[in-house]
Amino acid sequence: MPLPDRAASDGFPRCLTELLELCRVHLPDRTAEAGEHEEDQRVVLRGALGYRHADCPDLPEPFFDALVRAAVHDPDPSLNRQFVEPLRRAFGVRRTQEAFLEVLTTGTNPERAGAARAWYWATLERLDDVQDRWNRAALREFVANDDLDVRRCVLPGLTLDPAHHPAELRPLVAEAVHLARTHPDDYLRHRVELQVADPED
Repeated sequence: MPLPDRAASDGFPRCLTELLELCRVHLPDRTAEAGEHEEDQRVVLRGALGYRHADCPDLPEPFFDALVRAAVHDPDPSLNRQFVEPLRRAFGVRRTQEAFLEVLTTGTNPERAGAARAWYWATLERLDDVQDRWNRAALREFVANDDLDVRRCVLPGLTLDPAHHPAELRPLVAEAVHLARTHPDDYLRHRVELQVADPED
């Protein structure tokens, strides 16, 4: 079951505009509906940022925060990759992962959900120490934060094997599994069964 659809955040159009200005590129001169206009912006930015090309350009420092914001505010968990990849290539895997971890722990609920969506693409190269910190933070966030979108976005990347958590957090793993299995949301109930091998006692 895929993540349920969500509307674009109010901040996402501003993120796209900010990146276009940093890239100093312009959209095709035509009138378009809002959805088509966003697709034009995405296409132009894919080329300007060298998305999925080995010759990804060096990007100056102002691009870092702008790309993090765009990745976090992008409502699409597949298309947000076009912002994460340039981040990883230009600024490094560790700095990229640290940025999303920071948003998960300090951002607004929509930002926390967005950081969880972006995390998948940020971790194509694994850094064990950052991954461990993410696992702990994501587990606490899932249990403590009752925002549905946050929980939906955090759960797919949540490690639910107690053996992968320190002893003091293992009761929280059981709590997270119970919470997901008994939640009224269909997505959470379906998703947790894909991630837990043994039935709950």
